[in-house]
Amino acid sequence: MSIATPTYASRTSVTLDAVGALLLAVLWIAPLAFALWAAFHTPQGALSFDLFAPVTLDNFRTAWAGAPWPRYFLNTTMLVTVILAGQLFFCTLAGYAFARFHFPGSDLLFMLILLQLFILPEVLIVENYAMVSRLGLFDSILGIGAPYMASAFGIFLLRQAFKGVPRELEEAARVEGCGWTGVLWRVYIPAAKPVYLAYALVSIATHWNNFLWPLIVTNSNESRPLTVGLSLFAAPESGVNIAVISAATLFTIAPLLVAFLIFQRQFIQAFLRAGIR
Repeated sequence: MSIATPTYASRTSVTLDAVGALLLAVLWIAPLAFALWAAFHTPQGALSFDLFAPVTLDNFRTAWAGAPWPRYFLNTTMLVTVILAGQLFFCTLAGYAFARFHFPGSDLLFMLILLQLFILPEVLIVENYAMVSRLGLFDSILGIGAPYMASAFGIFLLRQAFKGVPRELEEAARVEGCGWTGVLWRVYIPAAKPVYLAYALVSIATHWNNFLWPLIVTNSNESRPLTVGLSLFAAPESGVNIAVISAATLFTIAPLLVAFLIFQRQFIQAFLRAGIR
């Protein structure tokens, strides 16, 4: 049996793919690398890219004293927690219903829910603003998170995960006396744990970095998340100091970076098991 050797064209294709991936990685990491460089140098040293420029921590002290960052961190943590809790609750019930119950119009209703994936959130800002105001939730954590609690992506993801659970497990649970709620809690949710982890990671990262909607619906430090606080901190009228702004940016993204470095193995495995491509 002869072993086929890679052709010149295939080797060239692999090399080009590797070079392209490397260039994309450099372009993606460049803003973060610059922020990291500028945060530890004076404004002059940050822009001159002098390798021998003195390193300083004054930018972090100045940035920390310039805004109520502990409050912003608390608001953001509360926000992503409230949104994730609501998404897991509503998406689990909806995904379970679409996966295991057949009722008139279920397919049509599911297609209407999927249409939400094709609508940019910015299109609904005016209507969401009016609804939040009518509910008296303006300038509150719940008001920021309410429009995101029913996620079409989450419903679709959990429906697909639940449909992959063998019917025999459900039937065994029913024989043991479990009702529909017991079947969901004891069979479907444990079987979909990798999917829940993958979805939770995506949800937290997305809403930690959300900016436009929180900017519109908040007007006080009691409810502003980190992204809005950073934008106000870096406003031109307060003076532009690229080194201090870079230090404040690192404050904002540090929790996500640390979380990813700690849970990167679980992050990748969760997506592979969930079948996300």
